[in-house]
Amino acid sequence: MHMSMTIGVDVGGTKIAAGLVRDGNIISSIRKPTPAQDADAVVQTIVDCITELPQSDSVARVGIGAAGFVTADRREVVFSPNLPWRNFPLAQRVEDATGKRVVVENDANAAAWAEYRFGVAVGAQSVAVVTVGTGIGGGIIIDGQLIRGASGFAAEIGHICLEPTGHRCNCGLTGCWEAYSSGSALVRDARQVAHENPTYAARLLELAGGSAEAVTGHVVTQAAQEGDPCALACFNNIGHWMGYGLADLAAVLDPEVFVLAGGVCEAGDLLLTPTRESFEKLLTARAYRRTPQIMIATLGPSAGVIGAADLGTR
Repeated sequence: MHMSMTIGVDVGGTKIAAGLVRDGNIISSIRKPTPAQDADAVVQTIVDCITELPQSDSVARVGIGAAGFVTADRREVVFSPNLPWRNFPLAQRVEDATGKRVVVENDANAAAWAEYRFGVAVGAQSVAVVTVGTGIGGGIIIDGQLIRGASGFAAEIGHICLEPTGHRCNCGLTGCWEAYSSGSALVRDARQVAHENPTYAARLLELAGGSAEAVTGHVVTQAAQEGDPCALACFNNIGHWMGYGLADLAAVLDPEVFVLAGGVCEAGDLLLTPTRESFEKLLTARAYRRTPQIMIATLGPSAGVIGAADLGTR
């Protein structure tokens, strides 16, 4: 039995990735599209990914990172916004099919744990990881412990309220942080400008083939990298709100390091610069404390697999 090797699985709304992991390194990996309409089909795809990995028969433990609310005992997915799981006994189902010991973690917690153990935050003891993609997720490690909370739902930080009368969030509430600083917010703001002021947004429209509806995150990022003022203003806006949210978290958690992860962070300094400016203005007692560092994650899309695998051994 390869006790030092574990299988990590990252289950998202569009793809499932699995890898054979040793000491934070992915030795082999596999990806399949998520059959997101059918709960049983998702389980079967996870099982297929596990069994098709080379040497998987000699590995005893599996960690699964799933996008959703996961119980504190790491067995069930209670609710997932993008997958058909409601009070779903995912660990048991995968154990029954594979004969391996399985634990389930929230996907953002898994990615956060990877950055803390093997990525940009190695050496820090208190770390808050903010995943900035379609929405905003997070994972919080304080004094070396992953914070799960009473139900297992801690660190759903995208739903901190920043503007009580603000934009409606997909969760049904208004003013949530993820309605202001996510990839979806970036695209919404850019499309709105392209509708209302096509002259100012000329470069965005050109890259999107003339249609405001066709503006994507990649289009905004490319235009901003070229120095387009409209695209830069869109990034400055989400960075401004990112700083607000981080300052709120700093007041509660006092981490050494904030790590920004997820697709939007590929924009690098376009996001970091306005985020840091806003954060430093809003940080409470800033003259009397060491300002937490804000860093970009280093493990990229493989963080979920690496973190799930490592948590699968605990």
